[in-house]
Amino acid sequence: MDARRHEGAVAIVTGASRGIGLAIARRLVDEGARVVVTARRPEALDEAVARLGGPAHALGVPGNAGDEAHQQAVVEAARATFGGLHYLVNNAGINPVYGPMLDSDVAVARKVLDVNVVAAFGWVQHAVRAGLGDRDRPGAVVNVASVAGLGASGTIGWYGVSKAALIHLTMELGYQLGPEVRVNAVAPAVVKTRFATALYEGREVELAATYPMKRLGVPEDIAGAVSFLLGGEAGWITGQTLTIDGGVTLGGAL
Repeated sequence: MDARRHEGAVAIVTGASRGIGLAIARRLVDEGARVVVTARRPEALDEAVARLGGPAHALGVPGNAGDEAHQQAVVEAARATFGGLHYLVNNAGINPVYGPMLDSDVAVARKVLDVNVVAAFGWVQHAVRAGLGDRDRPGAVVNVASVAGLGASGTIGWYGVSKAALIHLTMELGYQLGPEVRVNAVAPAVVKTRFATALYEGREVELAATYPMKRLGVPEDIAGAVSFLLGGEAGWITGQTLTIDGGVTLGGAL
């Protein structure tokens, strides 16, 4: 592994004030990239930028990930501040409901699909139109999906539907954007973040026992895989989804 594999690269990571997004941004900075991170809360973003090494390494741009004006502003800020744009990581997502799908309001379903799928497409569209990548470093996109998009869960149905759609979006964009831009995805199982707390709180030991690796994921597990998929070592990989699940889906469980 090249410890400076991303030297000179500029990346946008959405939903990066904490959790998986922040771990991805941290990994990219550690490996030589400069990052633009987004989230809704300015205070949380300021803290994230400080943890990433300050303005020399990171820029925070607060806003709604689904807002097209915000997407355009972030892409422009990346190029204006750091002189280019090579990578995009679509990590922002929501899961506002748990339980049977028929108990969900249709408006909730639309919101989940809009944030988790349509917004991801918008980010790619803006980045590509702005010239994602360059002659020396082709563009690369990684979408953060979920094992929930690979099968039924019974409790996070609309989240799973949105992640299944994101996985297919990854395939379509990988097919259409090569060779200038590669598009891949990762599909984590349960990762110990605030976002996923409802899935493991109070039963972590019991849940981890169902995983062949006997533990839940941590954000750094995902960050390493994303770093690989963005880098040149993955230069002949596009349209693929890498499952990162501690082996839990090997037995058919989600």
